[in-house]
Amino acid sequence: MTTIETAVRGTVAPGYEPVREEFAALLAGEPGLAAQLAARVDGRQVVDLCGGPDLAGDSLLGVFSSTKGIAFLAVALLVQEGLLDLDREVRAYWPEFAAAGKAGVTVRELLGHRAGLVGVDGGFSPAEVADDAAIAERLAPQRPYWRPGAAFGYHSLTIGALAGELVRRVASVGLKDFHRSRFVEPYGVDFHLGVPEGEAGRVVDVLPPLPAAEPAEPVEPDSVSGIAYNLQHPTQVDLPALPNHPAVRAGGPASVGGFGSARGLAALYAAALDLLTPDTAAECAQPYSVGRDLVLDMERAYGLGFMVAVPYLGARAFGHDGAGGSMAFADPAAGLAFGYTRRRVPTPGGAGPDATRLAKTIRACAGSLR
Repeated sequence: MTTIETAVRGTVAPGYEPVREEFAALLAGEPGLAAQLAARVDGRQVVDLCGGPDLAGDSLLGVFSSTKGIAFLAVALLVQEGLLDLDREVRAYWPEFAAAGKAGVTVRELLGHRAGLVGVDGGFSPAEVADDAAIAERLAPQRPYWRPGAAFGYHSLTIGALAGELVRRVASVGLKDFHRSRFVEPYGVDFHLGVPEGEAGRVVDVLPPLPAAEPAEPVEPDSVSGIAYNLQHPTQVDLPALPNHPAVRAGGPASVGGFGSARGLAALYAAALDLLTPDTAAECAQPYSVGRDLVLDMERAYGLGFMVAVPYLGARAFGHDGAGGSMAFADPAAGLAFGYTRRRVPTPGGAGPDATRLAKTIRACAGSLR
């Protein structure tokens, strides 16, 4: 007989039994839910769970915007190594960027979603959405959609390409190779930009969201939000199915094209805690853009690109969630690195109450054991 307990596969360290119970309750409460959960504390694996149909602990899932952490961590390392200055203009590293009123935009403003480059006039083609080099080339001459620094708005499809171009200009290597050499190979991080060669058999398709009880208000294609979601282009890529698109799997755009397991997400942020100095980690988590997000039309806070000042996390935590419900973060004060994935896009999209409940439970267990 199948029970809630047998539906959960994997292990937890002593003291983390409440996490297993919470994970089991989530699986029982949402029929068909397939999810992975992993956490490390002070580098030690304390949670490694998986449950639901057609999903293994090492399955690779498209994690939408949780991908962005790769780009932001790469920039953080280059800042730490003195190769990037947050308060220097972007044009010092990328001269073409200075066009159309962007000469004064600093690296800090760019990462803080303040540059006004949420898209391009006419939108990106499906091929361009999957190609960060093409996105960066089109963004360089683009006039911003608001005066840089005057406001901020989530650069949902562009921030990874913008940060990645800085990495390429400064490190003389593409973001994929930078990530592979700094995180994947030395730390065994099973989280990648695009699907690695030979690993297609581990990839599990993302499932579409269930119908909403009430349809959302339509977004006008020529609004700031519509431009950010690429609604202007006549050939649309279905955003909830973006990780299933062959071009995205091949290209691995740094805004939305990451593929990994919960283990991989937790390993990435555990590596970040090992690599980043306390000062750099604090810079990642320091709220910079705070208030009403012009794209999302909600209150948000961003640090060095990362989502920060999230109510259920510590004040020094930094990370990112994804439209498919994934979440990953590091909390230096707790020594905690967290990763969560789910197969079906939630309704509405973004990290939902399941990720929040699990993060709270893990933090409580970690705090009681320190």
